[in-house]
Amino acid sequence: MTLLAPVSTCTDILLVEDQASDAELALHALRGLDLDRDVTLVRDGAEALDFLFARGAYSDRDPDDLPRFVLLDLKLPKVDGLQVLEAIRADDRTRDLPVVVLTSSKEACDVDRCYEMGANSYVVKPVDFDKFTDAIQDIGRYWLAHNIIRDR
Repeated sequence: MTLLAPVSTCTDILLVEDQASDAELALHALRGLDLDRDVTLVRDGAEALDFLFARGAYSDRDPDDLPRFVLLDLKLPKVDGLQVLEAIRADDRTRDLPVVVLTSSKEACDVDRCYEMGANSYVVKPVDFDKFTDAIQDIGRYWLAHNIIRDR
């Protein structure tokens, strides 16, 4: 698996995570899948939107070359995860992009709101290292190996 730099044009997973430790654990877990997939890590909601819509540091990227899915934290600096999800669902190019919310919040209002806004899945980050790794790998396996996506 390759962690891509901001100027890359192709990615399979967009990981939107501001906590360095959670990002490293997720990347480690995804590497363990041996699916040879590219992951782009962005650290805040504004950067996620720049990546998806090919703006700013990502302006050289083809905006039609979308990831297979987005792993999205809710509590992000600059633009929060709900705003990112809203922007994804509001644009025709990204409306069908699978979004998996990966967060520490177990609040029913957050779960309900994410599903109402079009999240495809809502996963609470396990605190235990092995359970976190298993959860990320289960997510990766499903969205990369089993889920069939529509042609865009």
